[in-house]
This record gives sequence, C-alpha cells and structure tokens, in this order.
Amino acid sequence: MSRVTVSEDKSTFCRDKKPFFYLADTIWSAFTNITEDEWIYYLKRRKEQGFNVLQINTMPQWDRCISDIGLYPFATADGHRFDFTKWNEAYYEHAVRMCELAEEEGFQLALVVLWLNYVPGTWGSKVTDCNVMPKEFVKTYTEKIVHVFDRFEPIYIVSGDTDFDTPEAVSYYRDALDVLCEKSPHTLKTMHIKRGYDFLPEEFLEKLDFYMFQSGHNREGQDMAYVLPENFRKKYPKKPLINAEPCYEQMGFSRKIYGRFQAEDTRKAAWSSILSGACAGVAYGAHGIWNWQKLNKPANPILGEGFDAPFPWNEALQFPGAWDYGMIRQLLDELHIGELIPAQEVLENETTQIRMAQTTDGRYLLYLPHSTKVVLNRELNGCSVRAVDLASGHRAYVSAVCREGKTEIAMHPFYYDALLVVEADKTDVEKGRD
Repeated sequence: MSRVTVSEDKSTFCRDKKPFFYLADTIWSAFTNITEDEWIYYLKRRKEQGFNVLQINTMPQWDRCISDIGLYPFATADGHRFDFTKWNEAYYEHAVRMCELAEEEGFQLALVVLWLNYVPGTWGSKVTDCNVMPKEFVKTYTEKIVHVFDRFEPIYIVSGDTDFDTPEAVSYYRDALDVLCEKSPHTLKTMHIKRGYDFLPEEFLEKLDFYMFQSGHNREGQDMAYVLPENFRKKYPKKPLINAEPCYEQMGFSRKIYGRFQAEDTRKAAWSSILSGACAGVAYGAHGIWNWQKLNKPANPILGEGFDAPFPWNEALQFPGAWDYGMIRQLLDELHIGELIPAQEVLENETTQIRMAQTTDGRYLLYLPHSTKVVLNRELNGCSVRAVDLASGHRAYVSAVCREGKTEIAMHPFYYDALLVVEADKTDVEKGRD
C-alpha cells in the first residue's frame, strides 16, 4: 500500500496520486485489548462504514478497559506498572499481526509514540506518574517503534493528548521526533495535543507535516471545533489540519458532569472543523471502542478525565454516528471537494454556529445545526442550492433569491442539522473574487 503524502495545496492529502480524506477511527487500545477474531470483525465493520485511518496508541492507553489478553510491551506484574528494561516481544508480534490485517483491508495506520502519561511535566503524568519513561530510554523506545512498524509506512503521531508547558516535556518529545525524522524520513509526522490547546513549540514546526487539534469532551467549549482551526491558520505555517479528537459518541461529559454526546453532537464537531480550515480529515470516537470495553471487566483504577461508563465494544461499534462520519467522506468525494477555504465573512447571519467555506472552484458549503434562512453578502444570480439532511442522508432543493447585493437562501425542510451546497455561475464566482 502506498503512503499518504501532503497535497500541493498544503491543506489536504493524497495517496496513489488521488485525493485522500483522512477519516479516522479512534482505537487507542487496539494492541493491548483486542483479540485477533475481534479485530477482524471490527475491521470489516469500520471498512463498511467508510473509515480509512486507524489511530492507535503503541503503548497501553492509561484509561483503557482492563485487558483480558495479557499482552503488554514490557514486563509487568499488574498490567499497569512496567519494567522498561524488559521487552515483551509477544506484544509486538501481536501488534504486527493486527497491522497486517488492517493493511490488507486498506487502512492507513496512525500510531502514537508517547502518550502524555509516559512523559514527565505533562498534565497526565501529574495525574499518574507510575509509568513515566526514563529520559535515556526515549530514543531507544522510538527506534524500536520504527523498527517494528515502519514496514507499514504509518503516520507517526509523536505525542498523545499532551501539553508542552514544561521544558521537560518538550525535551522528551524532541528526542522522539528527532529519531523519527532520522530513522523514518519518508513518513508523515504530527502531534496529538490536549483539548482546547493550540500551542506547538516553534522548534517542532518544520519537522511536522500536518497539525492535529482536539475539540474534546467538555460539555462547555464545543466551540473549540471551529475556534482551534481558526487559531492554527492564523498562528502557524500552512499545513493540513485535522480535528483528531472531537467529542466521542455516547461519551459522558468530562469531569463527571451528567450527560452524553449524541450523534448530532459529533456531526456538529466534525463539520464545524472541516468548514473552518481543518479540511484534511477528521477523527471519530465511540465510547467503548477507543478503550475497548468488554463485559464483566473490572473498572480501571486510573479514571482519566471522569467520563461516565462506556458501552461494550460490540454495541459501540454500531453507534449511528459512525455512519454519519462515513457520509462525510462520501459527500466530499461525490462533490469532488478538496481544499476548503473558510468564508465566514460571506455569511450575514449573526451566529458563529453556522459554518461556511468556499471551494477552489467557487462553490460554497454551509453547515447549519438548525434550519433557518441564510443571508450571504454576495449576489449569486442563478445559483442553485441543495441541502443534505445529515441525520438521514435525504436531499432537497432549496430556493434562493438575489437582490441588492445579497443572496437569501430559504429554510431547508429538515428537522436536524444539514449541509447546504451552493453553486453559483462562473460570472458570479469571478465577481466574488474581485
């Protein structure tokens, strides 16, 4: 399988010289928790749903479900505290077999090297420091990851859920990134950072091929889905941008707040990011998949961010939001859409919840969480407007009226969120550019 590369527009990806929309499932705990039979079933279903990337932690996820397969990368007496001086090769043999099966189904692997709890000076290692990796071992460990997994030409996600608030943390990630750049110069590299965070050390910028951000699982602050890509576009050199961890379907709100994110919430996070500059792709998460929850397993004593109980993995695999995310990729493929340029300045509605972007050929896409009349400050005479019901996939034609330098688009007929596709004639496209 050929590797993924950055497109010439520096906003999207390619594979086999064709556009590649990064549609990832978050399956952080795969190598530690999943049997081969479970994995085969999982891959079949996610392929059917349209996913093409798998985000996996190369180390055990700190807040995963308790594993029943008993495989860990290092010697351990309890599955939590590791002896970094003793490799367990059976773990890597199992991981390689899983990667082979995933590759056979056409999935691109995106592998995390150092989740934050293994790195001192991060918020995670302050919660639990039982497995902080010795500094002198970081390069050795990263070399091991390249040796084992580079045959699959993965995307390397250097950090997991991290911050860079201390020199110590920056030093650890510097060592890992330097090894990856030296030993695997041909693969893409990025950083997965914590919720609501938009800081990357300047010394890393030239070595990263694209950016990840996380709008996350707080009930408040879901506007991060569009605020963060706006910030990245202003602060950093142009590169592909991905919301790598939006709110997960059926995840309980973080900090033990009562309530759960529904499919509609996950759709809103995805489309809000995509139309605000993060058009290279998006990740999905199901509460029960990322941590691979199994029935009758004891609670993990490391509780992470205080989420409510997950559903069993085989139930979580069927959540409806996964199909909604597959439809994102299908729609963008059908419409032949690559780079999307944020166009909020064209929208006259007094809300930031409606998100709007323009294609390179002059079409407009708008995400509406709720149906309402839309006003654009462009007179798009002869334009056509189609609406896609993102809950059902139903399509509708929507009327538009142009007058006094503006275009008024009527309410779409659907009860939930929808995507509007506005196509203007070439004359009006050129006027808009002027």
